Amino acid sequence: MTKPMFDKVALIGIGLIGSSMAHAMRRANLAGHIAGYAKRPQTLARAKAVGFAHSLHDDVKSAVENADLVVLAAPVGAFAELGPLVGPHLKKGAILTDVGSVKSAVVRDVGPHVPSGVHFIPGHPIAGTEQSGPEAGFAELFDGRWCILTPPPGTDEDAVALLSDFWRKLGSDVEIMEPKHHDLVLAITSHVPHLIAYNIVGTAADLEAVTQSEVIKFSAGGFRDFTRIAASDPTMWRDVFLNNREAVLEMLGRFNEDLSALARAIRWGDGDALHALFTRTRAIRRSIIAAGQDTEAPDFGRKPNAE
Repeated sequence: MTKPMFDKVALIGIGLIGSSMAHAMRRANLAGHIAGYAKRPQTLARAKAVGFAHSLHDDVKSAVENADLVVLAAPVGAFAELGPLVGPHLKKGAILTDVGSVKSAVVRDVGPHVPSGVHFIPGHPIAGTEQSGPEAGFAELFDGRWCILTPPPGTDEDAVALLSDFWRKLGSDVEIMEPKHHDLVLAITSHVPHLIAYNIVGTAADLEAVTQSEVIKFSAGGFRDFTRIAASDPTMWRDVFLNNREAVLEMLGRFNEDLSALARAIRWGDGDALHALFTRTRAIRRSIIAAGQDTEAPDFGRKPNAE
């Protein structure tokens, strides 16, 4: 068996992403020791039952000490608190990264607490499910997906290459991007779609003219797929919107303009405009399948119990 890439990896957060990283690291023998941190005893007990970590900790210091790679895998809203807790215990030469879906906020909240000699490389694996918690993780989560790294200017190139290789061994393709550009791209590809899903499911639940039983009974169409997205971790997504508000609001502004144009087309019976839009968006769906980011299988290839 080959020598692990890192002697010790510390996961500060052991929910879906953190636990999946642990499973994927064990699959590829990437870490000699995996340390997991969680604040709540219930979370640590659940993680212990799953058994993906070599050690579990309720204090940041013992989890981080002597780690070669430290991964912040908590909701991004916790990073302002975690930054000063993690920073003093990072060893020289270690890599500090994260898995948050907002990057500018990570640079703002964590960057000032990173000591000299530590390589700070924010990251974001574009992977996930609507499930959460230590039991939700699985090794294949990152297979064939993208991981975006946003190293600050002047970051050691060897450290970036090492972290890139790590994510490739977890199963991902890797892209390097500037933090603000990342936040804008993710606002339209992930954040705004989640916001729309939360809103449309909430609207359906509030409708007085349609009973809740009817909403559930007739949910085999598009509404069902919205509910899958809207079942995502509320804490994580609250923090995403609060920490990427500028990009999200910009994309929402563009969305609202396009929605108004769509409403006008429906009001005035402009079938040509509707058909042109639907044809263009159908092509985008096909390009996503061609890029290997989804499948043409029924229910988009998802398991029945994932609905």
